[in-house]
Amino acid sequence: MSLSFDPKTLRELAELLSDTGLSEIELAEGDRKVRLVRTPPQVHAQVIAAPAVAHAPVHAPAPEPAAEHKADPAKHPGVVKSPMVGVAYLSAEPGAAPYVSVGQTVEAGATLLLIEAMKTFNQIKAPRAGTIKQIFVAPGAPVEFDEPLLIIE
Repeated sequence: MSLSFDPKTLRELAELLSDTGLSEIELAEGDRKVRLVRTPPQVHAQVIAAPAVAHAPVHAPAPEPAAEHKADPAKHPGVVKSPMVGVAYLSAEPGAAPYVSVGQTVEAGATLLLIEAMKTFNQIKAPRAGTIKQIFVAPGAPVEFDEPLLIIE
């Protein structure tokens, strides 16, 4: 059995990927299925040597002991993960105070941040009460499904 798709529809889906910043789209209709995946552009960096510093230390700093922040945040029991793909916003509008900050105590159900998906702003609520220990997303940053957003302890 041969499946064929309308090239115009595929172009429109590709434009939707580009316009929304999504990384992939998958559609299914009956036994037909199409999945488009956008790969990030390759970044080429040029390393320029910095001038030598006269007071550079002679020995390397001691290695840091294994710290909590180096562990996989997705495995932390207090992690709040993104329920969708979109763009994260930490405040209600540009220039406004963020909903939460590190060290702040929150109640269950309090708004932590917004995720814009398909021009709709979705409130991400605290699943439980606790203290914000870490925030992993920056304002206006794209987020993927199941990506760690922050940690509540």
